[in-house]
Amino acid sequence: MRVTTLGATGVRITELSFGAAGIGNLFRPVTDEAAHATVEAAWDAGVRTFDTAPHYGLGLSERRLGAALRERDRDTYTVSTKVGRLLEPNPAGGRGDDLAHGFAVPAAHRRVWDFSSDGVLRSLEASLDRLGLDRVDIALLHDPDHHAEQALREAYPALERLRGEGVVKAIGIGVNQCALPARFLRETDIDVVLLAGRYTLLEQEGLAEVLPEAAARGRSVIVGGVFNSGLLTDPKPGATYDYAPAPRRVLDRALRMKTVTERHGVPLRAAALRFPLGHPAVASVLSGARCAEEVRDTVDQLRRTVPAEVWDGLRAEGLLPPHVPVPATAPVEEADRSKEESRRRGGDDGHGGEHN
Repeated sequence: MRVTTLGATGVRITELSFGAAGIGNLFRPVTDEAAHATVEAAWDAGVRTFDTAPHYGLGLSERRLGAALRERDRDTYTVSTKVGRLLEPNPAGGRGDDLAHGFAVPAAHRRVWDFSSDGVLRSLEASLDRLGLDRVDIALLHDPDHHAEQALREAYPALERLRGEGVVKAIGIGVNQCALPARFLRETDIDVVLLAGRYTLLEQEGLAEVLPEAAARGRSVIVGGVFNSGLLTDPKPGATYDYAPAPRRVLDRALRMKTVTERHGVPLRAAALRFPLGHPAVASVLSGARCAEEVRDTVDQLRRTVPAEVWDGLRAEGLLPPHVPVPATAPVEEADRSKEESRRRGGDDGHGGEHN
C-alpha cells in the first residue's frame, strides 16, 4: 500500500487509514474478538495508520486498538488520537448506555470538554494508558467548534510544546467543518487537518479554503467521512447523510452518481474512496470498519481502477464541477508497476506524473 509523509514531519502514513470508531461500538456492539480481527485484517492489507479518540466508545476504541497493536514493532505503524474531551467517572454510577452519543457502551464515564493546556496533558496521558503504548505519533484537537478561542490560546500551544519536546511527532485538528481548520492553517503551525465529510465525491466545500491553504503551506489533509456517513456506499431511501436521513435532493444526486459509475463497471463506493486522493494536499483517506469483511471490501474498492471516463461522465452530468481535481486513471500501485515494467523494456509509459 502506498505510503506518504505527513507534511514536513517525517511521519509516514498509508493512503488508507483505519478509523477505529467502529471498534468502539459505534451504533452497535462489536465483540473483542471481532474488533481484534478487524485490526488484523487492516494490518494484513498493508494499512499502517490508525486513528482513534477517547470519545469513541468512552475509551473502548483506544483500549481495543492498543491491544491489537502493542505486540507489533512500534516503529512500523502510526497512531493518532485526539484531545479536547476528558473522560471522568459518571456521577450516575454508569447506569444506562451511551447511545445518545452514538456508542453502544455502558455510560460508566462522561465526557468533559477541556481545551486547556492541562487538559491536553491529562488527555494524552490517559490515552496512552488506555492504548498501552509508549507514544502516539499524531495528536489532534477534536471538534473544538464551540471552544475555538481556548483551543487556539491554550490547547494548541500545549501541543506545539509537546511536538517540540518530541513527545508527539505531528499535531493538528480533526473536524467536520471548514472555517476552523482554515483558520488554524493560517494562524498556527499545525501539520495536518483531519477533515470529515467536507471533501467527498458528493460535496467539495473543503476545496474553497482548507485544501488550498494546506497545499500552499506544505501541510497535509487526511479525509474522513468519504461516504458521507453511508450515503455513497449504497444510496437508497432511508440512507443516511451526515448521520441523518438523506434529504431527497441529496439522495437523488447520489443515485445519479451511482448510475454514472456503474455504467463504467465501477461501484460508487470505489469512486468515492479514490476521489479525495486526486488533490495534492490529501495524504490519506480514513475509513472505519467494525469487522474484517468491511476492511477487506474497503481495500478491494480502493485498489480498483477508476477510469477517466467515470470522472468525465460525472462532469458531463453536472455532478462534479469541472475545476475539481481527480485522481490518476489507475491506482498508484498499478501505475508504479507499469512504469517499472516500461523502464525494464527501455521505454516510457507516457504518464506525466502521479497524483499526490
